[in-house]
Amino acid sequence: MRRLRWQVVAAATVGLALVLEALPAALLWLRAWRRRRQRRPRREVLFFPSQVTCTEALLQAAGAGPAAPLPGCGCSLPHTESALSRLLRALLAARASLELCLFAFSSPQLGRAVRLLHQRGVRVRVVTDCDYMALNGSQIGLLRRAGIQVRHDQDLGYMHHKFAVVDRKVLITGSLNWTTQAIQNNRENVLIMEDAEYVRLFLGEFERIWEEFNPTKYTFFPQKKRGH
Repeated sequence: MRRLRWQVVAAATVGLALVLEALPAALLWLRAWRRRRQRRPRREVLFFPSQVTCTEALLQAAGAGPAAPLPGCGCSLPHTESALSRLLRALLAARASLELCLFAFSSPQLGRAVRLLHQRGVRVRVVTDCDYMALNGSQIGLLRRAGIQVRHDQDLGYMHHKFAVVDRKVLITGSLNWTTQAIQNNRENVLIMEDAEYVRLFLGEFERIWEEFNPTKYTFFPQKKRGH
C-alpha cells in the first residue's frame, strides 16, 4: 500500500513538473492569441497626388525576400513614406494570391511590384480593358511576358473597375487608375480595408468577370466601342 502511494506521489510530481515546464509556452501562445483577437481590421485611406519619393529600396527589399535587410538607395529623392509607397506595401504584403481588376495600368513601380509577387510564387490574375492595355506605356504586356494570367473585355463598354484583392482578405479600391499621370497629378483616393463581406462581394465580381472574359468566348471581329 505504501509503495503504491509513493508511485502515485512520484507520478503526480512528474506531471506537475511537465505542466510547469509547458506553462511559459502556453502563456506566450495565449498572449499572442489575445493580440490577434484584439487587432483591429485594417482601415487605411490614401489620397493622391502622391508626393514623389524613392520606392527603389522598398522594391529591392521585396525582390530579395522578406528576411533580407532593407537596402540603401543613394538617389536624390526623399526617402519618406508617400501614398504610392503605402499602396506598394499593401500589394507586396501578398503571400498567396492577388486579383487585379484595372481599367488602366501603366505605373512602372506598381507593375514591378506585381511581377515581383509573381516571381515569389503568389498567384496573380489580372482583368483589364482591351483598349487601354494596348496604349504605349501599359504594363499589361510586361505582365503577360512574365507569365501572369491576363484577361480583357470585348464588349461595347469599358472595363472601368479599379480594385485589387490581396490574399482574399484585403480589399484595395478607389478612384485611382494605376498610371503615373493619376498617381502624380490627379486628385484621387484609395481605400485599403480588411472586411470579409466587402472582400466577398468584390471577389464575386472578379470571378464573374474572369469567367465572362474567358478567351474561349472571344469573337474574331468584336464590335467597336462607343465613346467614353
